[in-house]
Amino acid sequence: MKIHEAPHGINVVSETRGRRVVIGRFDSTNGFTALLHDCDVKRFGAGEDPEPYIRETAKYGVDVKQRDLELDVMQVARVRLLGDIPKPD
Repeated sequence: MKIHEAPHGINVVSETRGRRVVIGRFDSTNGFTALLHDCDVKRFGAGEDPEPYIRETAKYGVDVKQRDLELDVMQVARVRLLGDIPKPD
């Protein structure tokens, strides 16, 4: 899915080209930036796997660290709905 296809008000997982993961509630996009609310933001180093962190967030909920965030859409490499992420046992 592309960020501009995300449904308004739904939590999304955005993985950037800079190894940053942003999990938050999608609001809107103007074509250049996407606005998300109630976000958790975490940067991962080379070789670090963000998937366990993403799955843990899917299970327990978003640990809000930033109220509002504008994300450069050109930096977004992958977008998924948080509700579609498999939860760990």
